[in-house]
Amino acid sequence: MFFDTHVHLNADQFDQDLPEVILRMKEAQVDNAVVVGFDHRTIIRAVELAETYDWLYAAVGWHPVDAIDCTEEDLEWIRELSKHDKVVAIGEMGLDYHWDKSPKEVQKEVFRKQIRLAKQVDLPIIIHNRDATEDVVAILKEEHAEEVGGIMHCYSGSVEIAKECLMLNFHISLGGPVTFKNAQKPKEVAEAVPLDKLLIETDCPFLAPHPFRGKRNEPAYIPLIAEQIALIKGISIEEVARVTTENAKRCFGIR
Repeated sequence: MFFDTHVHLNADQFDQDLPEVILRMKEAQVDNAVVVGFDHRTIIRAVELAETYDWLYAAVGWHPVDAIDCTEEDLEWIRELSKHDKVVAIGEMGLDYHWDKSPKEVQKEVFRKQIRLAKQVDLPIIIHNRDATEDVVAILKEEHAEEVGGIMHCYSGSVEIAKECLMLNFHISLGGPVTFKNAQKPKEVAEAVPLDKLLIETDCPFLAPHPFRGKRNEPAYIPLIAEQIALIKGISIEEVARVTTENAKRCFGIR
Protein backbone atom coordinates (compact mmCIF):
# COMPACT_ATOMS: atom_id res chain seq x y z
CA MET A 1 0.00 0.00 0.00
CA PHE A 2 2.73 2.52 0.96
CA PHE A 3 6.08 3.31 -0.67
CA ASP A 4 8.65 4.90 1.67
CA THR A 5 11.00 6.63 -0.75
CA HIS A 6 13.81 7.38 1.70
CA VAL A 7 14.94 5.14 4.55
CA HIS A 8 18.23 4.53 6.30
CA LEU A 9 17.71 0.97 7.49
CA ASN A 10 21.48 0.78 6.91
CA ALA A 11 22.05 3.11 9.89
CA ASP A 12 23.64 2.04 13.18
CA GLN A 13 20.37 2.79 14.98
CA PHE A 14 18.85 -0.37 13.48
CA ASP A 15 21.72 -2.76 14.20
CA GLN A 16 20.06 -4.36 17.23
CA ASP A 17 16.49 -4.91 16.02
CA LEU A 18 16.29 -4.70 12.24
CA PRO A 19 14.16 -7.90 11.89
CA GLU A 20 11.56 -6.42 14.25
CA VAL A 21 11.62 -3.10 12.36
CA ILE A 22 11.10 -4.98 9.09
CA LEU A 23 8.19 -6.91 10.62
CA ARG A 24 6.47 -3.73 11.83
CA MET A 25 7.07 -2.20 8.41
CA LYS A 26 5.23 -5.03 6.67
CA GLU A 27 2.42 -4.98 9.24
CA ALA A 28 1.95 -1.26 8.45
CA GLN A 29 1.56 -2.17 4.76
CA VAL A 30 4.78 -0.51 3.67
CA ASP A 31 5.22 -2.61 0.55
CA ASN A 32 8.33 -0.92 -0.85
CA ALA A 33 11.15 1.34 0.29
CA VAL A 34 14.43 2.74 -1.02
CA VAL A 35 17.42 2.34 1.30
CA VAL A 36 19.71 5.31 0.72
CA GLY A 37 23.48 4.99 0.96
CA PHE A 38 25.67 8.08 1.23
CA ASP A 39 29.23 6.89 2.02
CA HIS A 40 31.25 3.67 1.74
CA ARG A 41 29.69 1.78 4.62
CA THR A 42 26.09 2.81 4.08
CA ILE A 43 26.23 2.24 0.32
CA ILE A 44 27.48 -1.32 0.81
CA ARG A 45 24.77 -1.99 3.39
CA ALA A 46 22.03 -0.43 1.22
CA VAL A 47 22.84 -2.78 -1.65
CA GLU A 48 23.03 -5.75 0.74
CA LEU A 49 19.55 -5.00 2.08
CA ALA A 50 18.15 -4.57 -1.43
CA GLU A 51 19.60 -7.95 -2.36
CA THR A 52 18.16 -9.57 0.77
CA TYR A 53 14.59 -8.27 0.50
CA ASP A 54 12.94 -8.27 -2.92
CA TRP A 55 10.70 -5.32 -1.98
CA LEU A 56 13.60 -3.08 -0.93
CA TYR A 57 15.64 -1.03 -3.39
CA ALA A 58 18.86 0.95 -3.07
CA ALA A 59 20.09 4.44 -3.92
CA VAL A 60 23.84 5.10 -4.02
CA GLY A 61 25.51 8.49 -3.76
CA TRP A 62 27.77 10.73 -1.72
CA HIS A 63 26.46 13.02 1.00
CA PRO A 64 27.54 16.70 0.79
CA VAL A 65 28.71 16.78 4.41
CA ASP A 66 31.35 14.19 3.45
CA ALA A 67 32.12 15.63 0.01
CA ILE A 68 35.70 16.36 1.05
CA ASP A 69 36.27 12.60 1.36
CA CYS A 70 34.86 11.73 -2.06
CA THR A 71 37.45 10.60 -4.63
CA GLU A 72 37.28 9.89 -8.34
CA GLU A 73 37.53 6.19 -7.43
CA ASP A 74 34.43 6.56 -5.24
CA LEU A 75 32.49 8.11 -8.11
CA GLU A 76 33.60 5.33 -10.45
CA TRP A 77 32.45 2.79 -7.85
CA ILE A 78 29.04 4.48 -7.72
CA ARG A 79 28.93 4.35 -11.52
CA GLU A 80 29.56 0.59 -11.44
CA LEU A 81 26.94 0.06 -8.74
CA SER A 82 24.40 1.94 -10.83
CA LYS A 83 24.31 -1.12 -13.13
CA HIS A 84 22.90 -3.26 -10.30
CA ASP A 85 19.26 -4.13 -11.02
CA LYS A 86 18.18 -3.11 -7.49
CA VAL A 87 19.87 0.34 -7.64
CA VAL A 88 17.17 2.80 -8.69
CA ALA A 89 18.67 6.25 -8.03
CA ILE A 90 21.88 8.21 -7.49
CA GLY A 91 21.99 9.99 -4.15
CA GLU A 92 21.56 11.33 -1.74
CA MET A 93 23.60 14.24 -3.05
CA GLY A 94 23.38 18.00 -2.83
CA LEU A 95 24.56 20.79 -0.55
CA ASP A 96 24.61 21.17 3.23
CA TYR A 97 25.70 24.54 4.58
CA HIS A 98 24.66 23.75 8.16
CA TRP A 99 27.72 21.62 8.88
CA ASP A 100 31.18 22.85 7.95
CA LYS A 101 33.14 19.61 7.42
CA SER A 102 33.30 20.08 3.64
CA PRO A 103 33.97 23.51 2.07
CA LYS A 104 31.14 24.85 -0.07
CA GLU A 105 33.18 24.76 -3.28
CA VAL A 106 34.08 21.11 -2.70
CA GLN A 107 30.42 20.29 -2.08
CA LYS A 108 29.42 22.03 -5.30
CA GLU A 109 32.04 20.16 -7.32
CA VAL A 110 31.01 16.74 -6.01
CA PHE A 111 27.35 17.64 -6.49
CA ARG A 112 27.93 18.57 -10.13
CA LYS A 113 29.93 15.43 -10.79
CA GLN A 114 27.17 13.23 -9.39
CA ILE A 115 24.50 14.95 -11.50
CA ARG A 116 26.62 14.34 -14.59
CA LEU A 117 27.13 10.72 -13.56
CA ALA A 118 23.38 10.23 -13.09
CA LYS A 119 22.71 11.65 -16.55
CA GLN A 120 25.27 9.27 -18.05
CA VAL A 121 23.69 6.21 -16.38
CA ASP A 122 20.15 7.56 -16.81
CA LEU A 123 18.99 7.33 -13.20
CA PRO A 124 17.01 9.89 -11.16
CA ILE A 125 18.76 11.80 -8.39
CA ILE A 126 17.88 12.29 -4.73
CA ILE A 127 18.61 15.79 -3.44
CA HIS A 128 19.73 16.68 0.08
CA ASN A 129 19.43 20.41 0.76
CA ARG A 130 20.15 22.11 4.06
CA ASP A 131 20.46 25.87 4.22
CA ALA A 132 21.58 25.97 0.56
CA THR A 133 18.42 26.32 -1.51
CA GLU A 134 19.59 29.07 -3.87
CA ASP A 135 22.77 27.22 -4.81
CA VAL A 136 21.04 23.83 -5.09
CA VAL A 137 18.44 25.14 -7.54
CA ALA A 138 21.06 27.07 -9.52
CA ILE A 139 23.24 23.98 -9.95
CA LEU A 140 20.27 21.80 -10.93
CA LYS A 141 19.45 24.33 -13.65
CA GLU A 142 23.05 24.77 -14.81
CA GLU A 143 23.63 21.02 -15.03
CA HIS A 144 20.27 20.38 -16.74
CA ALA A 145 19.27 17.92 -14.07
CA GLU A 146 15.76 17.93 -15.54
CA GLU A 147 17.04 15.38 -18.05
CA VAL A 148 16.83 12.72 -15.33
CA GLY A 149 14.75 14.48 -12.68
CA GLY A 150 14.37 12.98 -9.26
CA ILE A 151 13.35 13.81 -5.73
CA MET A 152 13.66 16.81 -3.45
CA HIS A 153 14.17 14.69 -0.34
CA CYS A 154 12.44 15.70 2.90
CA TYR A 155 11.44 19.01 1.34
CA SER A 156 11.32 21.91 3.79
CA GLY A 157 11.32 24.94 1.49
CA SER A 158 8.66 27.31 0.23
CA VAL A 159 5.83 26.70 -2.20
CA GLU A 160 7.54 29.04 -4.67
CA ILE A 161 10.77 27.02 -4.69
CA ALA A 162 8.77 23.79 -4.86
CA LYS A 163 7.17 25.05 -8.07
CA GLU A 164 10.63 25.75 -9.51
CA CYS A 165 11.65 22.20 -8.66
CA LEU A 166 8.52 20.81 -10.33
CA MET A 167 9.50 22.63 -13.50
CA LEU A 168 12.89 20.89 -13.28
CA ASN A 169 11.20 17.46 -13.38
CA PHE A 170 11.50 16.80 -9.65
CA HIS A 171 9.04 15.25 -7.24
CA ILE A 172 8.51 16.81 -3.83
CA SER A 173 8.91 14.32 -0.97
CA LEU A 174 7.39 15.09 2.42
CA GLY A 175 8.30 13.44 5.70
CA GLY A 176 7.62 13.69 9.41
CA PRO A 177 7.70 17.50 9.65
CA VAL A 178 4.40 17.75 7.74
CA THR A 179 2.78 16.30 10.89
CA PHE A 180 4.37 18.81 13.28
CA LYS A 181 1.82 21.22 14.74
CA ASN A 182 3.73 24.43 13.99
CA ALA A 183 5.42 23.36 10.73
CA GLN A 184 3.46 25.60 8.41
CA LYS A 185 5.66 25.40 5.30
CA PRO A 186 5.37 21.63 4.73
CA LYS A 187 1.61 21.86 5.14
CA GLU A 188 1.43 24.67 2.58
CA VAL A 189 3.56 22.63 0.20
CA ALA A 190 1.35 19.55 0.69
CA GLU A 191 -1.65 21.65 -0.24
CA ALA A 192 -0.06 23.36 -3.25
CA VAL A 193 1.87 20.57 -4.96
CA PRO A 194 -0.22 18.37 -7.28
CA LEU A 195 -0.75 14.89 -5.85
CA ASP A 196 0.88 13.29 -8.88
CA LYS A 197 4.15 15.05 -8.01
CA LEU A 198 4.18 14.21 -4.30
CA LEU A 199 6.12 11.43 -2.59
CA ILE A 200 6.23 10.35 1.05
CA GLU A 201 9.18 9.26 3.16
CA THR A 202 10.24 8.71 6.74
CA ASP A 203 13.99 9.47 6.41
CA CYS A 204 14.24 7.02 9.31
CA PRO A 205 15.82 6.91 11.83
CA PHE A 206 15.50 10.71 11.70
CA LEU A 207 12.54 13.13 11.84
CA ALA A 208 9.89 10.88 13.36
CA PRO A 209 6.35 12.17 12.82
CA HIS A 210 3.98 13.24 15.58
CA PRO A 211 3.34 11.65 18.09
CA PHE A 212 6.80 10.04 17.96
CA ARG A 213 8.72 13.27 17.41
CA GLY A 214 12.16 13.12 19.03
CA LYS A 215 12.24 9.32 19.04
CA ARG A 216 13.78 6.92 16.54
CA ASN A 217 11.84 6.97 13.32
CA GLU A 218 11.01 3.83 11.32
CA PRO A 219 9.10 2.93 8.13
CA ALA A 220 6.04 1.72 10.07
CA TYR A 221 5.28 5.39 10.78
CA ILE A 222 4.74 6.32 7.11
CA PRO A 223 0.92 6.05 7.45
CA LEU A 224 1.01 9.03 9.84
CA ILE A 225 2.59 11.15 7.11
CA ALA A 226 0.13 9.95 4.48
CA GLU A 227 -2.76 10.60 6.88
CA GLN A 228 -1.72 14.24 7.36
CA ILE A 229 -1.40 14.80 3.61
CA ALA A 230 -4.82 13.20 3.09
CA LEU A 231 -6.30 15.56 5.68
CA ILE A 232 -4.72 18.60 4.03
CA LYS A 233 -5.86 17.61 0.55
CA GLY A 234 -9.30 16.41 1.62
CA ILE A 235 -8.90 12.91 0.19
CA SER A 236 -8.58 9.42 1.64
CA ILE A 237 -5.36 7.98 2.98
CA GLU A 238 -5.85 5.12 0.50
CA GLU A 239 -5.76 7.62 -2.36
CA VAL A 240 -2.56 9.20 -1.03
CA ALA A 241 -1.00 5.75 -0.72
CA ARG A 242 -2.06 4.69 -4.20
CA VAL A 243 -0.91 7.80 -6.04
CA THR A 244 2.36 8.30 -4.16
CA THR A 245 3.22 4.63 -4.77
CA GLU A 246 2.52 5.07 -8.47
CA ASN A 247 4.64 8.25 -8.46
CA ALA A 248 7.54 6.50 -6.74
CA LYS A 249 7.52 3.52 -9.09
CA ARG A 250 7.39 5.81 -12.12
CA CYS A 251 10.21 8.00 -10.77
CA PHE A 252 12.44 5.02 -9.96
CA GLY A 253 11.55 3.04 -13.07
CA ILE A 254 10.09 0.15 -11.03
CA ARG A 255 7.47 -2.05 -12.69
